[in-house]
Amino acid sequence: MGYSVGQVAGFAGVTVRTLHHYDEIGLLSPSGRSHAGHRRYDDADLDRLQRILFYRELGFPLDEVAVLLDDPETDPRAHLRRQHALLTDRIARLQQMAKAVEHAMEAKKMGINLTPEERFEVFGDKDPEQYAEEAERRWGDTEAYAESQRRVATYTKEDWKRVQAEVADWGARYAALMEAGEPADGEAAMDMAEEHRRHIVEWYYDCTYEIHTGLGEMYVSDERFKEFYDSVKPGLAEHLRDAILANAVRKA
Repeated sequence: MGYSVGQVAGFAGVTVRTLHHYDEIGLLSPSGRSHAGHRRYDDADLDRLQRILFYRELGFPLDEVAVLLDDPETDPRAHLRRQHALLTDRIARLQQMAKAVEHAMEAKKMGINLTPEERFEVFGDKDPEQYAEEAERRWGDTEAYAESQRRVATYTKEDWKRVQAEVADWGARYAALMEAGEPADGEAAMDMAEEHRRHIVEWYYDCTYEIHTGLGEMYVSDERFKEFYDSVKPGLAEHLRDAILANAVRKA
C-alpha cells in the first residue's frame, strides 16, 4: 500500500503542503493512489525525495533540482557522488565561516574591535591581546576587569589612537621630568602619577589609589611591564612606582 503523505512528511521532516507542491509541479509525484484517491508513496519515491532534499539543503532552486534528477545520463550513484562532493565543499566553507565567527567572538570578548589593518595602524607590531588571557585569569572576577571589558568593546580605531597618543605624550613628559632630576615624591612627579591614574579612570575602569598603588608595584615586579616603562626611560618603572605611592599618600 505504500506510505501516506502524512507519513512521508513525518519521515522527511517536511510539511504535507510541501509534498503537495512537489506533486503539483511534477518534481515528486507519488507512484500510487489509494482506493479513496489519496497519495501513496513507495520506496523509490522516498529515494527521490531524499535527493530532492539534499539539493534543496545545498541551495539549488526547484527547477534546477528537477533537471538534475531527470537527466537521463545520470544514474543514482552519480547523484550520490555529486551530493557528496557538494556537501564536502559546503562543510569546508562552513568550517571557514565558523573559524571567522570564532575569531570575531574572541575579539569581542577581549575588547579589540578592530580589523587587522586597523590594529597594525594603531598598535604597530605590538599585539594588544598578548596578555589578554592572563589578564582574564588574574582579574577576570573583578568589577574593574568587567568594566574595562565593557568600555573597550565599544572603542573605535580613533579611540584607540587617542589612547596611544595620550600614553606617548605622557611618557615623553615623564622622561623629561626624570631628566630634569625631579624626585619621585616631588609635586611634579606626583602630578604625573595622578595623571596616569586618571588616564586609567577615563579609558578603562575606576582606578582607586589602592588599586593604583598595586599597579605601581606590578610595573616593577613584572618584567614585561618594567620593560615597557623602562623602554621610555631607563629607571622609569621604579620612579613611577614611587611617585604613585607618594601621590596616594598625598591624597589619603
